Amino acid sequence: MTEAGWQPNAAGVMRLPSGRLVRGRGLRHPLPDGPEPQFGVYLVGSPPKPVTWESRWVRWRDFWLPADRPEFVGVLREVLDRAGTQRVELACGGGFGRTGTALSCLAVLDGVPPAEAVAYVREHYLHRAVETPWQRRFVARFDQTAHHRR
Repeated sequence: MTEAGWQPNAAGVMRLPSGRLVRGRGLRHPLPDGPEPQFGVYLVGSPPKPVTWESRWVRWRDFWLPADRPEFVGVLREVLDRAGTQRVELACGGGFGRTGTALSCLAVLDGVPPAEAVAYVREHYLHRAVETPWQRRFVARFDQTAHHRR
């Protein structure tokens, strides 16, 4: 990756099949040591606290699914594009359910088969990622959702 990217072994950093690095984290925890993100996507039910880097808010209540799915697909496409040259993070309150679901969908966009995406994220990001049955189902069907968005 470029100098602007994450260090592969940094806390919460996951390598996608393409080699792009993205960071997942929980907003209830302090910002990890090291460089700040250059772009962040915050998956929370109400507007997130302001940050000094460019960011997007995806309205997403805890334990549920994104409120605007077409918007979510567009934001993930932007994440995938930016992750090639920037430090990009996705974050929710705890860093497990919504973040894991978004990382799983991002993995699908990067070529992981939908049926394998949750396992991929649990292996490469966090074993507790994707918390609810409907989040797992959303990932399994994400390929169809993403193709409708194009």
